[in-house]
Amino acid sequence: MKAYFINRYQKAPATLTEVAEPMVGDDDVLVQVAAAGLNHLDLRIKSGELKLLVPYQFPLILGHDVAGTVVAVGSNVRDFQVGDEVFARPRDGRIGAFAEKIAICQDDVAKKPANVSMTDAAGLPLVALTAWQALVEIAKIQAGQKVLIHAGAGGVGSVAIALAKHLGAIVATTTSTANVDFVKNLGADVVIDYKKQHFADVLQDYDVVLNSLDEKTLLDSLQVLKQGGCLISISGPPTPEYAKQAGLNKLLQGVMWLLSYKVRRACRQKQVDYQFLFMKASGGQLAKIAQLVEKGHVTPQTQEVYAFDEIAAAFAKLQTGRTRGKIVVAMRN
Repeated sequence: MKAYFINRYQKAPATLTEVAEPMVGDDDVLVQVAAAGLNHLDLRIKSGELKLLVPYQFPLILGHDVAGTVVAVGSNVRDFQVGDEVFARPRDGRIGAFAEKIAICQDDVAKKPANVSMTDAAGLPLVALTAWQALVEIAKIQAGQKVLIHAGAGGVGSVAIALAKHLGAIVATTTSTANVDFVKNLGADVVIDYKKQHFADVLQDYDVVLNSLDEKTLLDSLQVLKQGGCLISISGPPTPEYAKQAGLNKLLQGVMWLLSYKVRRACRQKQVDYQFLFMKASGGQLAKIAQLVEKGHVTPQTQEVYAFDEIAAAFAKLQTGRTRGKIVVAMRN
């Protein structure tokens, strides 16, 4: 089968070539891939930026978002059968959505929302799970709370705005001039055009901030949070608590302690809770997200769809940073 893979960490484009089909374990479903979503996480893994956090073995097929049809199931699988249309974010260590087929643990898979296409479904899992774990699991958003979501036009931001609004929050977001109307249509109550205003000069007394940008933005976000607020970052720095949960060794726990010291100290001084989030695969959460999609509370935001053999061009587009929602590759035009 065709797959997009690397033999070592590299910044150069990966290789699209023939590889052996995956083995199907007792707890796995084998999915014929219809479409796969692109994420900056793929670029970070390919370049080796995250090799301390998530070590991988080579050759490595990239791809964290997938939608397709079940073509085989393992002996222990009961909730899925051949012919089911599904979507998933395969767990760390078992990614590989940029291929014609992928074997995924049944616990990471959910039925595809019935009202969206395969290409739209393929762009949802990673960003939707990230938004869910940040806003529902960590922040436990309540109706009436004020939430700032940075980079609202991006993959995570566009889903997070919709989810926060569904939970009853008052939502502010940052974006560029070109995307102001886009994030307003997603439901944002307050839109900060970062080319014209600094968010910390406008916002105050917020309960939650979801950050996906740099450390300066993370620290500036403390200015808008109320005492007892929650600052969540998906871009780092990782905390020693995360290192322990991820099972990293003592040395790496120490590295995480140093990397996050400045942010953790600033949060303690402001009496704000800081959480680093590296999202986890969850078919159960995806099933709940699928229900929200089917009810119209969350809508996939697919910017462009490329053919699978154009995947290098799709990644070049992603790297420009000028994307809205998600970029997806489809196995067939």
